[in-house]
Amino acid sequence: MLDMNSDQISISLVLLAALILFAWGRWRYDLVAMFCLLTAVILGVVPENDAFSGFGHPAVVTVAAILILSQGLHNAGVVGMITSWIRQKPMGSIRLLTSLTLIVTVLSAFMNNVGALALMLPVTMMAASEYKIPPSILLMPLAFGSILGGLTTLIGTPPNIIIATYRSEVLGAPYSMFDFTPVGVPIALAGVAFISLIGWRLIPAARRQKNASQKLFEINSYLTEIRIPNTCRCIGLALHELPLLGKGAIEVLGIARAAESARPVQKDYILQAGDILIVRADPVEIRPLLDQYEFELLTSATHVFQKPDRHSSIMLEGVMSKASPLVQRDVRFMRRLSGHSIALVGLARQGRPLVRRLRRQVFKPGDVLLLLGHEDTIDEQFSQLGLWPLAHRPLELDRNRKTGVALLAFLGAVILSMSNLVSLPMAFILTVMIYVLTGIIRVREIYARIDWAVIVLLGAMIPVGRALETTGTTAWMTNNLLALVGSHSPVLMLTLLMITTLLLSSIINNAATALVMAPIAITSATELQVNPDAFLMAVAISASCAFLTPIGHQSNTLVLGPGGYEFGDYWRMGLPLEIVIVALGVPLILWVWPL
Repeated sequence: MLDMNSDQISISLVLLAALILFAWGRWRYDLVAMFCLLTAVILGVVPENDAFSGFGHPAVVTVAAILILSQGLHNAGVVGMITSWIRQKPMGSIRLLTSLTLIVTVLSAFMNNVGALALMLPVTMMAASEYKIPPSILLMPLAFGSILGGLTTLIGTPPNIIIATYRSEVLGAPYSMFDFTPVGVPIALAGVAFISLIGWRLIPAARRQKNASQKLFEINSYLTEIRIPNTCRCIGLALHELPLLGKGAIEVLGIARAAESARPVQKDYILQAGDILIVRADPVEIRPLLDQYEFELLTSATHVFQKPDRHSSIMLEGVMSKASPLVQRDVRFMRRLSGHSIALVGLARQGRPLVRRLRRQVFKPGDVLLLLGHEDTIDEQFSQLGLWPLAHRPLELDRNRKTGVALLAFLGAVILSMSNLVSLPMAFILTVMIYVLTGIIRVREIYARIDWAVIVLLGAMIPVGRALETTGTTAWMTNNLLALVGSHSPVLMLTLLMITTLLLSSIINNAATALVMAPIAITSATELQVNPDAFLMAVAISASCAFLTPIGHQSNTLVLGPGGYEFGDYWRMGLPLEIVIVALGVPLILWVWPL
């Protein structure tokens, strides 16, 4: 075995320490990553001038942009549209998991796998809420499915493009669109089958319930008011003829006109223009009602209220304290105290039913108010009104849906990146700007939706992973593999090449892994005098299949925060999945690309 120099020993020890600390889980992963980066700089294996270069890496920009775009697609109604389709086909948790994983796998074959995950991530979060399933059960299978789908075509994942380009440089011709399909499709199908039948059960049970505590802060019985405009399609229909109102999730308590009190309503009541429905429901249930029937959400604001523009308006939920000046007061007093800059949208009260109109309610300690105001002043006004803010959750009741614009902009970004007119990060950033300018996403949401701990993790680990190549550690690994295997067993060398690439791709970015391992594959094939395509395909497949850690592939990183996962959770399902891929991949490669 060849000896290692001091730099190679240093970077190997840093990465080993990183993996141990990540798996231990005592400190948060972003702190561990920054500690490893600083250690690598002190040891001299990462130049000080390059220490923070990872934060400008395209992978980091892409992850940040994807998190923002996911919120934009949710705001625009794309998520609700797909979720409505899922709702129409009742299914159990296993069938739901399989369906979502298959959808993202198919999408990933024809668009960038990170883009496919971006589209399905908010859909999955909403489906998890709808079916009362912990998000952690669905999100890791979703991320793995997006990776598996990317194996099947040239454009599915960056390593395939890198390998195709490298083949053109070395052998004179690139791979075509579907050269990856004969090997990629069986592996993808086998992977989805494993995830659906066995893999999801390997996710730690504690993580499955991690998001459950958040539901303690969610209110699902707001009293609110909805008006029927003159253009509404439901005018002339009986109340019971509206399917969404018959689900039970939305309770119609009464009906009123503009200046009237609420009165009881029968199910056979014929709806008229100008009617105001007094309903009790969760805001998540009200949004589809507004979209499908073109109803208008009312607030308690008068004509004096200056509604914020679409970029600065925000809805927040707050609990009234005993010391609040609103106690035993009504909406009119709240208007005066806030300078007519806050509007009451909904009211929830535990223990007693609410049947009167919002403008006639008298506030009590413990009431939960849903308020509309300006993002720059609403926090200060919450303090002034004696309200304790609840944890933020998506409330887009005041927002106009722009599903077509959102989808066109998103698909345009994918097409631009596929045609190589602009890079994927630039295409996604351009789409974010379109979402902001069209009011699909607000400026405040841009920064709120970015998981900064994930950004620090990626930005810090990219220079550390790059040091593997600059110190010659990867070349050292290859030379030792060749020395170990010799020239008499190309199949064993192909298998070891896949395993090595799989392990490496879990430590450094998958695109970087493909760049590092492609020359090694060609060198190995030349030394063994065998078909180089088999070795290049082995690298292409295994470079993308980074299932052991959240840092090897951007899809894994994207679900780290929303799923509530810890660093060591990935290998539990990822390791047996990688064993399945190697066991199936080697014979498939040898059959499609004989040595």
